[in-house]
Amino acid sequence: MFKNMFRSGCFVRTAHVILTWLTTLVLFLHNTDLRKCQERGDLLHPVMFSALVLLSVLLYFTVSLMDPGFVLSDDDTKVNRNVKSVFRKHLAEVKPTAICGLFQGAPVVRDEELEKMIPQEHCSVKQRRCGFCFLLQPMRARHCRTCQRCVRRFDHHCPWIDNCVGERNHRWFLLYLCVQFAAVCWALQAAWSGVVFASSWQQWFSRNGFLLGAIAVTGVFSVVVLLLLCIHLYLASANTTTWEFMSRHRIVYLKHRDSEDNPFDRGVVCNLWDFFCVCRTVAWERIYSRHANGTV
Repeated sequence: MFKNMFRSGCFVRTAHVILTWLTTLVLFLHNTDLRKCQERGDLLHPVMFSALVLLSVLLYFTVSLMDPGFVLSDDDTKVNRNVKSVFRKHLAEVKPTAICGLFQGAPVVRDEELEKMIPQEHCSVKQRRCGFCFLLQPMRARHCRTCQRCVRRFDHHCPWIDNCVGERNHRWFLLYLCVQFAAVCWALQAAWSGVVFASSWQQWFSRNGFLLGAIAVTGVFSVVVLLLLCIHLYLASANTTTWEFMSRHRIVYLKHRDSEDNPFDRGVVCNLWDFFCVCRTVAWERIYSRHANGTV
């Protein structure tokens, strides 16, 4: 039972919500700036803070529950063990197009998937077939062993949201980090404003114990979220991913290139525009091929 809770992400999401609203409750029950504004009848700051916290929770669930960009699977056509054994035996020597033709009754990927992701012009890097789910992997995709799926433009698997960060939810993940950072910084300031002095250390700890806990939680979160925010802003501006940045030497389409050569980089402004404003599946093979041919 508990293993299923961890595996489904229920425990992590529940812990996040409880911790968020317990911290918020502590801030309103103690003599903080938010509580003082509420007592004066000035509800603007308390309402804005509560709305910011609520927005952060909604964005958390959005990023946690949405499809990060899973590669289309053939769940409606089950591949039996004999087919899988044939795949494993011939994976290294049979071309992906030949494998697709072996089993006409069990297509590995849909036609529209192949049409979108396989470039018509010559590409110096051939598509590879995933050794776990036996699907053709689009360029920049990677198999996540936790999610048991291949993810387009894979960045990383985040245990806190219990989901992958990929092509479809990366921008929302970055937006969530921005809102979360604003919320924890405001909460940290509010918690500090409620700390009161006492004649002895024992009295001081007894009067400020919950606020000290809130300061510890928001302080740790503010540092972690700030680091993640800076890292992912850099990755977005350079049009790269955590996986590509950390494992460049093992990635087929990057390991033979210079460390400063990113075939997907179009400049900071264009990269950020594409990251935040382009909401479609990108055929990275085409961009890579144009860059290799010097036509970018």
